[in-house]
Amino acid sequence: MADLALRPEASELLKAYPSQALYQPTDVRKWDQLDHAFEVAGKEFGGYDIVCPGAGVYDPPFSNFWHPAGTALSKDVHSASRFASLDINLTHPIYATQQAIAHFTENKKPGSIVHISSIAAQGPVMSVPMYCAAKAGISHFVRSLAGLETPPASTDLASIRVTAVAPGVIKTPLWTEHPEKLAWIDGAKDEWVEPEDVALVMLSLVERDEHVGGTVLEVGKGQTREVHVLNDVGPSGSGHTVSGLGKGIDEVWEILSEKKHD
Repeated sequence: MADLALRPEASELLKAYPSQALYQPTDVRKWDQLDHAFEVAGKEFGGYDIVCPGAGVYDPPFSNFWHPAGTALSKDVHSASRFASLDINLTHPIYATQQAIAHFTENKKPGSIVHISSIAAQGPVMSVPMYCAAKAGISHFVRSLAGLETPPASTDLASIRVTAVAPGVIKTPLWTEHPEKLAWIDGAKDEWVEPEDVALVMLSLVERDEHVGGTVLEVGKGQTREVHVLNDVGPSGSGHTVSGLGKGIDEVWEILSEKKHD
């Protein structure tokens, strides 16, 4: 596990399985720290077979399209010429995939890489445009690497399966610890997808033969379906709705109106 800090659930896992679980403090925006996390995994476990670049943020105020670098809430640095949210949600998974592919290829061993996309990859939302862009990028990145699972026999390369889950509204701290986003949820209309359900679908992407490289599986409440590249019907069913998204859009109009009078 590589992240800035551990959630209580992860800490309990470390206590329960001290010889099978390891935590490496990592800022996924820093490539050298990601390199070190992979090195530690290789040293402690003799390598790895599955990689999940799962760190993510939901367009927080500190790195948000509607709060540009230099404004009060933003922590993005203008001179750095980058958005932290894109570094976390898009660049870090791409870089981690490079590292995983190098490991599997150099060691001539099959491997699996499972990414975290979202229904936001298909459902653009004005209030969180960078999140939507990042998740759309992840889905198409995964599809672009589908061929790695079946390399030509003449190459003698290992089979590498790259897939993704595209969950709906998951009950995680991305929502529950951000009151401004949680206010968009209507408890009478909207339903949560539990993290455990997403984890089980991720496991199926590794284990089941029918989930070939390039597969993107949508995960709702009690349902899954494959998301197709063309003519897809889009997210539907329980666990996919956020009834108060309009509140976030209203906030965008307020921000723009304030700028008009600056």
